[in-house]
Amino acid sequence: MMRANFSFYLLGERAAVMQSCSDQIDVDCQRLIWGIAQGLKELACCIDIVPGMNNLTAIFDPQQQHPQAMLETLQALADNTDPLLFQAREIQIPVVYGGEFGPDLDVVAQHAQLSPTEVVALHSSASYLVYFLGFQPGFAYLGGLPPSLATPRRSDPRLQVPAGSVGIGGSQTGIYPAASPGGWQLIGRTTLPLFHPLHTPPTLLQPGDLVRFIVERIDA
Repeated sequence: MMRANFSFYLLGERAAVMQSCSDQIDVDCQRLIWGIAQGLKELACCIDIVPGMNNLTAIFDPQQQHPQAMLETLQALADNTDPLLFQAREIQIPVVYGGEFGPDLDVVAQHAQLSPTEVVALHSSASYLVYFLGFQPGFAYLGGLPPSLATPRRSDPRLQVPAGSVGIGGSQTGIYPAASPGGWQLIGRTTLPLFHPLHTPPTLLQPGDLVRFIVERIDA
């Protein structure tokens, strides 16, 4: 496996960033980032660690850690850490596709030059990897969307997307854990709760999980 190349820089006075030099979605690069995040946790040198897609941000106390030393720590971990490998959990997400629950299913179908039924079959046939959580608590960015389903975000984002909505935004698919504004193309909805603030951990999906969408039904 060829190791990813990273750039390293400071973000203000309290954060150090390592950023992949490639903008391609790469599972091996992401597993390396997860391994580095684990290494930082073991070193206990950060206030918070935020893995993203192709990047990681380490937030630290400048009174305890010199900024240049933090950059050097990230560099050393990037050079010496192995990708984090583990037995992934598979989480099944039941979805009602189309109709009032997936108002943009026809838009995706037209963009992909497929029927709505073919879009659902393709979307639910794939296995998706949780790369990272962001945007809102429990919102998982999933890699693995069939390329033919990649659809641009809406030009006019909705002011309110219902909780549980399953959407496509560019080359990714995801699920809104809570109602919020959003611009992804909505193709379905699940009733499975994704965020419980009193649970440990509070989010159903975790980085490294595999997600499969299960078709409950397709509404016209």
